[in-house]
Amino acid sequence: MRHHAWTGAAIVALWAAAPAMAQQASSFYEGKNINMYIGYSAGGGYDVYARMIARHMARHIPGLGEIIPNNMPGAGSLRMTNWLYNVAPKDGTAFGAPGRGAAFEPLLVGKDTQFDSSKFNWLGSANNEVSVCVAWENSGVKTIEDAKKKELVVGGTGGSADTDQFPKVLNEVVGTKMKLITGYPGGNDINLAMERGEVQGRCGWSWSSVISTRANWLKEGKINVLVQLSMKKHEDLPKVPLVLDLASNEEERQILRLVFARQAMGRPFMAPPDVPADRVRILRDAFMATMKDKQFLAEANKAILEIDPVSGEEVQDIVKEAYETPKAVVQRTGEIVK
Repeated sequence: MRHHAWTGAAIVALWAAAPAMAQQASSFYEGKNINMYIGYSAGGGYDVYARMIARHMARHIPGLGEIIPNNMPGAGSLRMTNWLYNVAPKDGTAFGAPGRGAAFEPLLVGKDTQFDSSKFNWLGSANNEVSVCVAWENSGVKTIEDAKKKELVVGGTGGSADTDQFPKVLNEVVGTKMKLITGYPGGNDINLAMERGEVQGRCGWSWSSVISTRANWLKEGKINVLVQLSMKKHEDLPKVPLVLDLASNEEERQILRLVFARQAMGRPFMAPPDVPADRVRILRDAFMATMKDKQFLAEANKAILEIDPVSGEEVQDIVKEAYETPKAVVQRTGEIVK
C-alpha cells in the first residue's frame, strides 16, 4: 500500500511539475529578443519567407520582444548553418533559415560542413515545395528536351544550394547540358544576372518564389518553365514534366528521390543542437501557430507566398530517413552533386 501511495504521489508530482516546467521555459523569453539568421541575401525567396514569419511568430511566444532577422549569406547557406551549429547561443535565443539542401550536405558532399543535421532541432517548414528549372526567353531553350541538345548557362549560389546541385543531377541523370556559374549571394542576384544576360536560366527555383517575386516574367513570356523538381506535380503546372518521370531505371529513380525529398522541407527553420527541450517545444509550437495565424496567412496571401506547413517532428523524420538510404545510392548521388 505504501508503495502504491508513493507511486500515486509521484505521478501527481510529475503532473504538477509539467506545467511548472512549461511556465519556467515560457518565462525565459520574458523581455528577450530572438535572432533569426537567414542563410541568403535580402530579397530572395528564403529571405521573404523568413522575415514575414519573424514578424508574426514573435506574437506566439509570451513575453518575447521581437524576432530579429539577420542575413548571413554564403556557400548556399552553409556559412550560416555551420555558424548556427558551432557558434550560435544554444539557449533558444537563436534559430536559422537555411536552404532546404543544407541538411543533406554532410551526407552527399561533406565538404565545408561542420555539423550533424540530425542534431539540429528542426522547428518546421513553411512550405512543401515544388521547384522548377527556367530558361530565359532568348536562350533557345523552351523545353527540357531542348536542354538535352543545347547548352544552358545557369546561375548558382554555391555549396548545398538547389541552384548548384539540381543542374548537376539533371546533367548526370536526365542528360541535360547545363553549365553552372556559381557564387551569387542569393536567388535574387541570379534573377538580376538573367536580366543582364550573364546567365540564361536558373535551375532549382521554388515555384512559390517564382509566382511571388517574378510573376510578371511568366505573364510576359520572359522565362520558359522546363521541368518540375519535386516528388509530385504542382497543380499550376499540369503540362510541365515531373523530374521523377524522366528516370529510365530504378537506380536513377532512387537518386532523384534522395535529392528531391528535401522539397517537403521547402522553407525550413532550425535551432542549434542542445537547446533545452522545453524551449524547443515553445519554438515549434510558436512556428506552427504562426502557420495558422490569420494575420500571417493574410499577409502571405497578399505577397503570393504559398503556405503548406510541415511540422518540426516531420522535418526531423525526413532528415533521419534520408540518412537511411542505401549506401551505394548515397555514394553515387554524392559523386554527382560534388
